[in-house]
Amino acid sequence: MQYISTRGDQSPKRFCDILLAGLAPDGGLYLPEHYPQVTAATLDVWRSLPYSELAFEVLSLYIDDIPSADLRALCAKTYTQEVFGTEAIAPLTKLKDGFYIEGLSNGPTLAFKDMAMQLLGNLFEYELARRGETLNILGATSGDTGSAAEYAMRGKSGVRVFMTSPHDRMSPFQQAQMFSLLDDNIHNITIDGVFDDCQDIVKAVSSDLSFKTSMRIGTVNSINWARLMAQVVYYFAGYLQATQTSDQRVSFAVPSGNFGNVCAGHVARMMGLPIDKLVVATNENNVLDEFFRAGVYRVRASAETFETSSPSMDISKASNFERFVFDLMGRDGAATKRLFDDSLRTTGSFDLSAEPAFASVATDYGFISGTSTHANRLATIKSTLADYGMLIDPHTADGVKVAAEHLIPGVPMIVLETALPIKFAQTIVEATGLQPPCPAKFEGIENLPKRSVRMSADVEGVKSFIRKHAGAL
Repeated sequence: MQYISTRGDQSPKRFCDILLAGLAPDGGLYLPEHYPQVTAATLDVWRSLPYSELAFEVLSLYIDDIPSADLRALCAKTYTQEVFGTEAIAPLTKLKDGFYIEGLSNGPTLAFKDMAMQLLGNLFEYELARRGETLNILGATSGDTGSAAEYAMRGKSGVRVFMTSPHDRMSPFQQAQMFSLLDDNIHNITIDGVFDDCQDIVKAVSSDLSFKTSMRIGTVNSINWARLMAQVVYYFAGYLQATQTSDQRVSFAVPSGNFGNVCAGHVARMMGLPIDKLVVATNENNVLDEFFRAGVYRVRASAETFETSSPSMDISKASNFERFVFDLMGRDGAATKRLFDDSLRTTGSFDLSAEPAFASVATDYGFISGTSTHANRLATIKSTLADYGMLIDPHTADGVKVAAEHLIPGVPMIVLETALPIKFAQTIVEATGLQPPCPAKFEGIENLPKRSVRMSADVEGVKSFIRKHAGAL
């Protein structure tokens, strides 16, 4: 399997090369040259597999430069009951007939990001040891990616993490999860701005090929194909749990900010998984909903990016959206480059409403969308507890709210859970009057000593910090 850039760089790369590289040299995102196809017969065989074996089967379709025995061992090491708290790893909870929530928040940091990040940590350690190399990971987080990456990488041989986050824009629990990690290889940088400013810094540093090469810079954000690829697995797992036969169609509703989670669903659908609709649920920062309704992709400035009660989705530049647009435009790298490297950079938007391809967004690719507000979140959290006895976090509530607007009789709808409610206790209390339960290992976490450094949204400043702290590993 070879990988190419969304912006036209056709020089073939193997999986382990792009695992450590992050962005392509031309600033694009990596995708496989083609999507492997999965048949109904294959799905029937996969029905009986435990999650770790299902992961191995899916990942084997994309990774051919890691020996099968090693890849199987990495999957078995990653997806265990000890790490994820349940044998099913991603269990399905039925709200009512045809309406489910897939539990993705049972990992070490109580968020769906663990599903991929735990594997990524093991892949990094494996490949770096094989090459005798080290890696300085630069990441950006709006809340959950940071803690998931740091918990996955802490103590890993040959890896140092530099994680940027918007200053004071995460929940107190999210901040405590990250900033209380005092490991020598973990560095937290809070940026004056919003998540998009942090993401811009990561992309700018990754695009400086000289600095990237000399400092051995890698990424853990979903711009890294390996992370998105790992997320594809739980779409298959959810489908197989919700159906009895492999010709039945299901829909998935996905709370979306950076488009990585739902982009994994797009990949699964392109592989042949019988997905009817991919429902994109946004909060008040509804850039993606605007596109899927009107064909206009218009990023917002920092001052226009709302601070909401589902803060992990407070994003106005959806990085992974470029991967879908590349497919939508017939995998035309030059056209994708014009949109993202030219139009978006000069005008802050592009309009595909008049393009013939836009008509296929819903018909051929299954995308529909909707927006949820703070009032919607509170009402959904309250009603889901009252009607189904299940307490959900604000982001999952966004998904449930929008999913309920798109239910089709006979087509199961699966909402992807985002995080456990304790990570957003203030909103849960506002909605229900109840303090959400806290796992024993995180009791009192907000009172632990914390370490972080605050910086302006300055690329050169972040580079200087990396140079200073990227010592021997």
